[in-house]
Amino acid sequence: MLMKKTTFLLKWFPSLILLSLSGAVTGQDMPESIISTIEAVSTSLDGARVGVFVSNANTNQQWHYNGNQRFPTASTFKVLACAAALDKGALSTAVKITEKDLVEYSPVTEKYINNTMTYNQLCHATITTSDNTAGNLILRYIGGPEGLTQFLRGTGDNVTLMSRWEPELNQGTPGDKRDTTTPHAINRTLGILLFGDVLSQSKQQKLLQWMKQDQVADDLLRSVLPKTWQIGDKTGAGGHGSRGIIAVLIPPNSEPVLVSIYLTESQTTIKQLNKAIATIGSAIIKELEANLGEKKTIGAYSTPIFVRSSHKDFL
Repeated sequence: MLMKKTTFLLKWFPSLILLSLSGAVTGQDMPESIISTIEAVSTSLDGARVGVFVSNANTNQQWHYNGNQRFPTASTFKVLACAAALDKGALSTAVKITEKDLVEYSPVTEKYINNTMTYNQLCHATITTSDNTAGNLILRYIGGPEGLTQFLRGTGDNVTLMSRWEPELNQGTPGDKRDTTTPHAINRTLGILLFGDVLSQSKQQKLLQWMKQDQVADDLLRSVLPKTWQIGDKTGAGGHGSRGIIAVLIPPNSEPVLVSIYLTESQTTIKQLNKAIATIGSAIIKELEANLGEKKTIGAYSTPIFVRSSHKDFL
């Protein structure tokens, strides 16, 4: 369980997390080619606000653009909720799906009205298809939006704030802090959940497997991913032109790269938003491919402990 401290030694992301905790992430770390791509995308979307954060364990680098600005989480929260459910355990427990539970966009759970699904099945449904009823039932299992926020605080994420249920949490009203995160905070949290000391290795593998099986992300990063790379991801969409993705990219014979991209405050179509994320992703991948052979080592890398913290840089 989360409150029981379990230190997990690993080879991925230790020095990156220490850089985050020191506040040593600067805008200058983002390659110019990616910055120019982001700016062009923003212009093409009539000035949409864009936020990006990349953690590359191969080079011990972090890149960000508006990394500490708030963006609507939309359905990207579902990975976090299922991590909290995994931490709670007992995912083989079955829950009855009622017509009262059903909300819009529930392609899996709508087939189970008056029948049961396990929490394991619900997590698979909400991550792989973004089923909203499944997302709500997982939220209910972990104590609602407040329970998820409390779980995140326990991981050291003092930024991400979940306040509402599906579908209201997707409103994305500018200036509303409810149901928001920053590219920096969620990138760090995803790394801790997948490679840190919050979940056991078997639970981390299950969470990553659900993300790899995502069925509704083909038009985003997957559309520009090299054929030899692996990906696990979760997308989200909401009001006011909000679109986002969190992902772990795994190049061959290399360590993972965490990517978070968020767009908001635009008047455009979902197709255009998907293309925008794919364009930014392509620029990121090109830079990653150019630098994969330039592995660097810094002192912290020899003591690979993934740290949970309440560091002020994440407030």
